[in-house]
Amino acid sequence: MLVDHHCHLDFPDFAPELDAVVARARDAGVGTLVTISTRIREFDKLKAIVDRFEDVYCSVGTHPNHAHEELDIPLERIIELSKHPKVVAIGEAGLDYYHHTSTPAAQAEGFRRHIAAARETGLPLEIHTRDADDDTLAILEDEMAKGAFPAVLHCFTGGRKLAMRALELGLYVSFTGVITFKASEPLRDIARDVPLDRLLIETDAPFLAPVPFRGKRNEPAFVVRTAAALAEVKGVSADDLAAATTDNFFRLYGKAKRPKSLSPSAGGSAAA
Repeated sequence: MLVDHHCHLDFPDFAPELDAVVARARDAGVGTLVTISTRIREFDKLKAIVDRFEDVYCSVGTHPNHAHEELDIPLERIIELSKHPKVVAIGEAGLDYYHHTSTPAAQAEGFRRHIAAARETGLPLEIHTRDADDDTLAILEDEMAKGAFPAVLHCFTGGRKLAMRALELGLYVSFTGVITFKASEPLRDIARDVPLDRLLIETDAPFLAPVPFRGKRNEPAFVVRTAAALAEVKGVSADDLAAATTDNFFRLYGKAKRPKSLSPSAGGSAAA
């Protein structure tokens, strides 16, 4: 089986056919999904989704582009919400210097608060970092010195220095459909050097659909394409890549439970 540890099932893109989207993921062999929080104040939307689907989990947190909107939400509130049985991660939080919707100071404050939540709860932090390698690394090193916390660099598109130092700090590194893009050879070179036991895959759906769906709406079933591309990069079989990344997920996201079984049609690929 495969796991899509980072998608956004609460986004309007999926509202008209959410049941079908989840069904296609299961048919493609994706046994577990994690729908990621971007605004803590909209947590009820995620709760409604995870309560509806057995093998769909969620996180709780504030995307860096919205950091300035939720700085008034205390650490204690994040921790309280994280106690829901289907919350398996904190975030996504971090630094995004591409969109400029939230100031670097607000993003850094939110990032550190989410790190504190991950440290306190033991839940992994889904880190969003874009065009902010140096500042992200500086915060990670500073915060790790205060006490270790579990984390993953989600949708990694940064530089080699950030990836390798994050691995040294104990983080996992996750790749999306960007790994399939023609111009992503530098990213594939980095992925080649990420140890198999620290590697994760995701869609970040509805964004970043892999080739041959690039430019279209992404969905969790398409993680099959990313897995195939990463297997080729790593020089392993698709089955070995699936087994490794799934084991990595359940090791890092210890609160999630392995599904008892996939649907009878699992093994076929809706993304084929």
